[in-house]
Amino acid sequence: MKVTGCETLHCDAGWRDFSFLKLTTDEGITGVAEFNECYGSPGLGGVIERLVANLVVGEDPMAVSRVGARLYAATRQAPGGMVQQAIAAVENALLDIKGRALGVRVCDLLGGAVRDRLELYWSHCGAYRFGPPARHIDRPPIRTLDDLAQLAGAIRDRGFRALKTNIFLFGEDGPRLHMPGFAASPGWPELNASPRVIDALRRQLGALRDGAGPDMGIHLDLNFNFKTEGYLQVVRALDDLGLTWFEIDLYDPAGLARIRDCVRTPIASGESRFGIRGFRPYFERASMDVAIVDIPWNGAWEGMKIAAMAEAHEVNVAPHNFYGHLSTLMSAHFCAAIPNFRIMEIDIDDVPWKDDLVTVVPEIEDGRLLLPPGPGWGTDLNEEAIRAHPPRRAH
Repeated sequence: MKVTGCETLHCDAGWRDFSFLKLTTDEGITGVAEFNECYGSPGLGGVIERLVANLVVGEDPMAVSRVGARLYAATRQAPGGMVQQAIAAVENALLDIKGRALGVRVCDLLGGAVRDRLELYWSHCGAYRFGPPARHIDRPPIRTLDDLAQLAGAIRDRGFRALKTNIFLFGEDGPRLHMPGFAASPGWPELNASPRVIDALRRQLGALRDGAGPDMGIHLDLNFNFKTEGYLQVVRALDDLGLTWFEIDLYDPAGLARIRDCVRTPIASGESRFGIRGFRPYFERASMDVAIVDIPWNGAWEGMKIAAMAEAHEVNVAPHNFYGHLSTLMSAHFCAAIPNFRIMEIDIDDVPWKDDLVTVVPEIEDGRLLLPPGPGWGTDLNEEAIRAHPPRRAH
């Protein structure tokens, strides 16, 4: 069997786009993967298509390691970034082909399932129910802290035992997302902490605790919104709240280790790291309690290597997964196969046509995801539905 070509597909997902890769073979078996072009990776689809055309067409799709090694060698001088995301998309699609050809699940290719049910946390709690995303979601809007508390209670009632939230600043016009680390907004580019932000976070987290009750695990995602000094101010001020973790994105492993050493609350990080080389200095410096691995960015094959390195440093792993259903199942197969699984992220609030984009929708029971039984990832793309929602952005 040989790879014959590829196609990248994009569809409107409201405030963002979903992007997919389909690899074809001369035996009629296709493999699919989800990748992420709309957040910081413009032109990623073109990078994927060029790599496939120049280096993957004609290769045996069953030789996943060989293809991956060839792609890495050809791009060694520009590692990480969009190059690694493109390699990951190809490797993920190859794993799907191999699983379908052999009639087994991808998790079986990764060593077999350690578990078939995966504990989930409801991500971006409240963040998609105000501002631009709210226009695309048919859910009760968030206007006040009371609304946020009610949402937390509803999440608990649906069987979830954990949730994650971002930084909200409530004003007379309702809340806004505090994200100076990602865009030119108040607080950018200095990224300093302030008493106002810390006070707002304390009230926000208090509302979530009041609504969800004492048994809900609450995670706070601080993203790239501060520098080391600012993170220290925030985590020290909130360390008494009993959160499950502070999630911090920081490109300095020594600075992150310093933050971790200053608080009792666990530190999670890594969603923007690439490969074993990117994670190694963080493990060597004991920078994180939980390693967050992005499977669309790294690939499930490379993800297994990162998880093995984490295991050697007594660190558990959680996937970064705020994408579509295909990404959720890709991440689920990875989580099923690793021994050091912590918890899995999932976005529940989303556009109403999200379920239409795949043939098998992830099944959630009592706050846990059930691993699908089908070969490969256990689902396929519904290309008709994808094309019925053309992307609003240029690709």
